[in-house]
Amino acid sequence: MSQKKSRGGASAGDDADELSRSPLQAVLLADSFTLKFRPITLERPKVLLPLVSVPMIDYTLSWLETSGVEEVFVFCCAHAQQVKEHLQDAGWTGKPAAREMAVKTVESHDAISAGDALRVMYGRGVINGDFILISGDTISNMSLKDALQEHKDRRKKDPLAVMTMIIKQSKPSVLTQQTRLGNDEIVMAIAPETKELLYYEDRADASHLCVTIDKDILASNPTLQLHNNMEDCYIDICSPEVLSLFTDNFDYQHLRRHFVKGLLVDDIMGYKIYTHEIHSSYAARVDNFRSYDTVSKDIIQRWTYPMVPDVLSFGNCHEMKLHRQGIYKAADVTLSHSAHIGANSVIGNGTNIGEQCKVSNSVIGEGCSIGKNVLIHGSYIWDNVIIEDGCKVSNSLVCDDVHLRAGAVVEPGCILSFKIKVGKNVVVPAYSKVSLLEKPSNEDSDEELEYADTNSAVTDSPPFSSMRNNADHPTVESEDEDLGASETGTSGVLGYIWASGDTGTQEEWRQSIAPIPKEKLQELQHAIAVDDADGSEEDLNNRLREADHDNDSEISVVEDDDYTKFEKEVEETFQRALDGVHQDNLILEINALRLSYSLQHADCAGAVFYSIMRSALVAAQSTTESLLKATADALTKWRDLLRNYTKTVDEEMEILLKFEEMCQDITKEFSALFSKILPYLYDKELVSEDAILRWAEEKANADESDKVFVKQSDAFIQVYLLH
Repeated sequence: MSQKKSRGGASAGDDADELSRSPLQAVLLADSFTLKFRPITLERPKVLLPLVSVPMIDYTLSWLETSGVEEVFVFCCAHAQQVKEHLQDAGWTGKPAAREMAVKTVESHDAISAGDALRVMYGRGVINGDFILISGDTISNMSLKDALQEHKDRRKKDPLAVMTMIIKQSKPSVLTQQTRLGNDEIVMAIAPETKELLYYEDRADASHLCVTIDKDILASNPTLQLHNNMEDCYIDICSPEVLSLFTDNFDYQHLRRHFVKGLLVDDIMGYKIYTHEIHSSYAARVDNFRSYDTVSKDIIQRWTYPMVPDVLSFGNCHEMKLHRQGIYKAADVTLSHSAHIGANSVIGNGTNIGEQCKVSNSVIGEGCSIGKNVLIHGSYIWDNVIIEDGCKVSNSLVCDDVHLRAGAVVEPGCILSFKIKVGKNVVVPAYSKVSLLEKPSNEDSDEELEYADTNSAVTDSPPFSSMRNNADHPTVESEDEDLGASETGTSGVLGYIWASGDTGTQEEWRQSIAPIPKEKLQELQHAIAVDDADGSEEDLNNRLREADHDNDSEISVVEDDDYTKFEKEVEETFQRALDGVHQDNLILEINALRLSYSLQHADCAGAVFYSIMRSALVAAQSTTESLLKATADALTKWRDLLRNYTKTVDEEMEILLKFEEMCQDITKEFSALFSKILPYLYDKELVSEDAILRWAEEKANADESDKVFVKQSDAFIQVYLLH
């Protein structure tokens, strides 16, 4: 039986079984239609920017292939030729491509939004059934099987169910109202039984602790879940009708603000959108520089497995090998004996690193030359970069072919675009964006192409004499005798230093690679504290509890295990501290999480202890001796942090109970070491004699299975505590 097709693909009236046999297709948008990665994307499309040395689009295509997608259409707009050349070089297209998934490109230079792109796809008539809609900057390892089946089952019962959105939990910070990816808080209302999306607001007013929901929604849904702790993964399972809906509504430009919201308020057509929540799997979109940093660290720490550097390999990419402490190195790396490569770092092929260099929590690409006494921390150095002796780069992104002369300093949050030269001893101020291309005179909206301004098209590098500094920041003049004033202007930087937008540098921290400054965290914490009349923490806690537990509300808010979520977020926050976040900032962030979950100091003690012990397990080798040493090192390093949350015996008891739990279930590697680590906790004053004796006393009448670690520690308790 042949399928009946409309111009855009299968119709809603098609036989459901016939539809289910259609090859699984995907539409991949290879243009972000935003300007967030300028000035870099003036010269290279966002989907080709390296994410831990692999272009973003390769992660997306690899996931689609492993998910069973048989045909993917890559929609190209800006820098389309670069995208097509990469797909061929990486083996996705062309005759050499021996893959089960067919990759085809669709090119249009007229589209200026995602809506335009889908209208073009409708016009091509190539989509024959349900399809995956995804952006080429999305990284995931989730299985699509369950979400696809749910979507197909719903379609059999209700042809108006046109989309399933993938979502996951990611509680925004109570201080910044942003998720760890730097995205603004999203408010969703979801029907708990059917998972139908009833309300979606991605620009919620953070200044008010309320949302406005249409009374008709409440009348039709006596019970619904209202979430502000969900991350939109921007992975959608769509019916073919989605394409025709975009064609019928030319005001649909943005996928969420126009299309999703439009369908939710349209009570005439009756189309429905559903959600599928993932839990243990990974899915995230690289939407801004902060999410670029966060996702990079997640990849290095293997949350995205198998989408990790030592597994993925494309085209001419060189193989990476994983070493201890999350260090990845290619085979051909020249590393001085006195150089130190810290945890969670990646070193690309053909890179030379000189004497006394220190690299930590950073990614260095291929063919780079790093001189002597260079400090690189929390940064992303792309290919063929030259960094001379004595330079310092902190929490910044440095593109291909950049040259930093001796003694140059790149302060946190900087973006140095392609081929930038920084003179000797020059300081590039925090949050600077530097490019060989002048900033376009009229910035366009976030719905337009990366090359939307025709004046910003890539040209040959301007002559040195035309270089000027249009920064608003003071900079240190170059002392490099080899670079004259015509080359460096007044700042010693060969390139245009882009002035900040309307918000100025005060808001750059929100979506920056650099950690949020301590002063900003304190300012935000103070603003929250004084929001109530007397500004007390108790009132803030009460306010948060009231928001969660208002028994008079007509809306039933269903919560999962809050502590499990809190513990996971503390661990993610602690991982950022391993990447160089100052301990004071870490305490502020953990306190903010505690307030947002309405938890106690004891809960923090257990969660922080868990994070510290997990870090020791990752740092250790396979032997018991190395695990014991790594644990001692970690507890020594983070002693002051842990003591911040162990002011009482109850809080110290929480550490002992958490340690028991870990040994019994989560990290059984520690179980044989309990009696050796307990004295260390005592010696370091992390748990007191009173806490240990009370813990042992409470176990006296417990089941034998619950006395394992008390008995293991009996000799220590008897000799040292009951003498």
